[in-house]
Amino acid sequence: MRKNLGAKPLMYPQPVLIIATYDQEGKADAMNAAWGGIADYKQVALYLSKGHKTMQNILERGAFTVSMADAKHVIEADYFGVVSANKNPDKFVKSGLHVSKSELVDAPMIDELPLTMECKMITYDEDSELLLGEIVNVSADENILDEDGKIDLDKFHPICFDPMNSVYVTLGKKVGNAFKDGLKLK
Repeated sequence: MRKNLGAKPLMYPQPVLIIATYDQEGKADAMNAAWGGIADYKQVALYLSKGHKTMQNILERGAFTVSMADAKHVIEADYFGVVSANKNPDKFVKSGLHVSKSELVDAPMIDELPLTMECKMITYDEDSELLLGEIVNVSADENILDEDGKIDLDKFHPICFDPMNSVYVTLGKKVGNAFKDGLKLK
């Protein structure tokens, strides 16, 4: 038997995305955004209100980074979501995290978050609040890579947002092989 839950933004997993930008003075800013994902092979889609300082920075500079939050940095990631840079412009100081300037886009990379997409703004639609960005590069800390240079989730521990229970969870264990297991039914 099923139970109707109503119209809710329930999609699992929802990655915890930390969007980082520079403001007019070159000060780093970051926000937590749960509503976003891959839109195409080299594109990311994010739903961000124009009222966010981060979105204002993106419109001005045309660039941003997207880092996946990990279990090690839950407190900092949540902080970037519960505090507005419009009211607290020194979010990085309080978080204790550090940034380095991307070599490829005009945006900061958060040093402690091990996986980052460096992006250029493609379009922003104010009505739908949809931001599309071109993924210029993805950089990963070597500590989360396996011996073949691929991301190892057992080393990374990315977190996801559970919107029904308002909690963060880590991704679980491997249960199958993509593009392979389904061939058994062919």
